[in-house]
Amino acid sequence: MSLIKEFEVRDDCLIVRLIGDLDHHETDLLREEWMHYLTAYPINHVILSLAGVEFIDSSGLGVILGRYKVLKSYGGSLVICSISRQVKRLFDLSGLFKIITFTEDEYDAREWLGVS
Repeated sequence: MSLIKEFEVRDDCLIVRLIGDLDHHETDLLREEWMHYLTAYPINHVILSLAGVEFIDSSGLGVILGRYKVLKSYGGSLVICSISRQVKRLFDLSGLFKIITFTEDEYDAREWLGVS
């Protein structure tokens, strides 16, 4: 299943919603589109909603970690929300939740970040 991407800018927050498989076939385009928003807008925070994602491979994890590092380098933050049980298990095993915040849904993520 190809990856469907939706980007929404709200003030200094970018909301990225993904549906489909986040694998090596999709990572280059996702990385380019995501970086476009980070450079074209004054983004300080990103909410990554994985509600429709059932599979992520190591290259997908790499894209997420890379955008986290970019945000962190200028004092921004990344919050991941709305993930399935199997994707959450992958994040737990990879150790990403030791550095990246997880919330149940977009509302909780916006509240955690203090954005509308």
